[in-house]
Amino acid sequence: MISLRLQDNILRNIITHVFTRMVGHKKLITQLDKNGFIVIPDIYTDPEVGQIIKIIDQAPAHGDTFRKTKDLFAIRQFIKTIPSITPLIFNDKLLYIIHQLFGAGYFVTKAIYFDKPAQSNWFVAYHQDLTISVDKKENIEGYGPWTVKQDQFGVQPPLQILQNNFTIRIHLNDTDKNNGALKVVPGSNLKGLYRPEAINWAIEKETLCEVKKGGIMIMRPLLLHASNRTTNNTPRRVIHIEFSNAKLPSAINWSERYQFQTHE
Repeated sequence: MISLRLQDNILRNIITHVFTRMVGHKKLITQLDKNGFIVIPDIYTDPEVGQIIKIIDQAPAHGDTFRKTKDLFAIRQFIKTIPSITPLIFNDKLLYIIHQLFGAGYFVTKAIYFDKPAQSNWFVAYHQDLTISVDKKENIEGYGPWTVKQDQFGVQPPLQILQNNFTIRIHLNDTDKNNGALKVVPGSNLKGLYRPEAINWAIEKETLCEVKKGGIMIMRPLLLHASNRTTNNTPRRVIHIEFSNAKLPSAINWSERYQFQTHE
């Protein structure tokens, strides 16, 4: 019988191997800050991915947080809508990586599930993720413009908050150029508010971020990114989770705040 301590040590060794197989956490955070993104494979096993998909498929697809068309199935406020999925999402590997790269103090601020069906013609043009989700609209200096989507308030916060935030995209399918892998402009996260119409393609380069099933992509919100239509009749299912450590003005609160268990 393997002791719990030994099991924990074995798990730590596996996690460390996966993590350091890339380039080490200090170099990873340097790459993230410089390029605006990194890709880390093998965070979830095939059985874990299967369990996640099963829970999503069993969730009753009704209510304001669900959106279903021929080109897209999405679940907004994903963790609030399907809270039973959190132990699978925040497995030891993911918690370890978050702690090693970003330290303590971060929490979830938004979570969305995207299912791009095999026949989808849906595409997304280049953009930055400039808004955060809050509980109400208030007149606060430095916050604006405001949006409302499915009774959820979005606001553009001060630039410093966006610069410190990060997003993790969990891939439940192999994702490549044929089924909507993200295209990004490396380093655009360092240029503040960068309008797509201002992109100088004589200087900038486009990079395709292919991610295998069970892998993750970590990105900064200010990274310019886009995705193409599906061309190979293969689905693309992604869980998009945004994180912050920012304290908001007292008049507003994070509408989807979730404090996950830390892993030291």
